[in-house]
Amino acid sequence: MTQDVEMKEQQVPAAAAAPSNSTSSTTPVLQHLKEIAALIETGAYAREVRRILRAVRLTIALRRKLKASVVSSFLGFALAPGSEAHSRLTSYLPKDDQSDMEVDTAASGTQATVKHSSELEIYCYLLVLIFLIDQKKYSEAKALSFYSKGVYFSQPQFLVFQAVRIGDLELFKTIAEKFSTTFSSDRTNNLIVRLRHNVIRTGLRNISISYSRISLVDVAKKLRLDSPNPVADAESIVSKAIRDGAIDATLDHANGWMVSKETGDIYSTNEPQQAFNSRIAFCLNMHNEAVRALRFPPNSHKEKESAEKRRERQQQEQELAKHIAEEDDDDF
Repeated sequence: MTQDVEMKEQQVPAAAAAPSNSTSSTTPVLQHLKEIAALIETGAYAREVRRILRAVRLTIALRRKLKASVVSSFLGFALAPGSEAHSRLTSYLPKDDQSDMEVDTAASGTQATVKHSSELEIYCYLLVLIFLIDQKKYSEAKALSFYSKGVYFSQPQFLVFQAVRIGDLELFKTIAEKFSTTFSSDRTNNLIVRLRHNVIRTGLRNISISYSRISLVDVAKKLRLDSPNPVADAESIVSKAIRDGAIDATLDHANGWMVSKETGDIYSTNEPQQAFNSRIAFCLNMHNEAVRALRFPPNSHKEKESAEKRRERQQQEQELAKHIAEEDDDDF
C-alpha cells in the first residue's frame, strides 16, 4: 500500500514536468532561428554574402532539432500573419502537437515582428522544405519546391515581360496599374516606366512586318496611344524608329502612310558572304598580330655584336691614349 502511494506521488510531478521540458527544449531553437533571421536581414541590407552563408550553415546545424511547433512559431514571427506565404507554409506543417504550438506562439507573441522581406520569405520556404524532407514527406516537399520557383520568378514581372514581348501597350498599362504597389516596394517603378518605350517599339516592329503599307491612324489605333493627338505621336514614333534603324520602312507624310520595305531572301544577296568574310579577316589579323608579337626584334644579334665591338674599340683607344701619355712623360 505504501509503495503504491509513493509511486503515484512520483508520477504526478513527472507528468507535470513534461510540458516544461518540451518548452525549454524548443525555446532555444526558436531563439536561434530568430538570430538567423536577424543575420539574414543584416546580410541582405549590407549585401554581404558571407552572412547569408553563415545563416545557411547555422540552419543545417539546427535541422535535427526542428519541430512543427518551432517552425510554426518562427513563421508567425518572420512572416505577416494572414499573408499568402504564411498561410501556404503553415498548411504544410502537421497539426498533431497542439500543446507545444500554443506555448510557443504565446511566447513569441510578446516579441516584435520582424519586418517582412523577400530574403526572409525565401529562407522560410527553405526552412519548411528542410523540415518536410527530414520528416520524409517527399510529396509535400516536391510541391513546395515547385511553388518556391514560382515565388522566385515573380508573377508581376512575368506579366510585364509578356506585355513587352508582344508589344501590347494597353496590357502593359493595365499590369503597371494593377501591381503598382508591388513595383513600389521593389523600387522598380522607374524601370517599368522606361519599358513603355520598348513596348511601343516592339508593337511598331510587329506592325511593319505584318503590313506593307498602313496609315498612321491605324498605327495609332494598333499601338493604342491615348495621347490628345495620337496621329502626330504615331508619326514621330515611326520617324524616330526609322532613323534609329529599328524598322526598315519609309514615311509618306503627304498621304500619312508608313510603307514597309519588302524583305527578300537575304541569303540570295552578298551580305552573308561579306559578314563571313569580315569575321574570317578579323580572326586572321588577330592571329598574324599574335605571331608577329612573338618574334624577336630584327637584327637584334647584329646590334649586340656591334655594341660589343664598339666597347672593345673604345677600351683599346683608352689604353692607347694612356700608353702614349706615359711615353710622353718618360721623354720629359
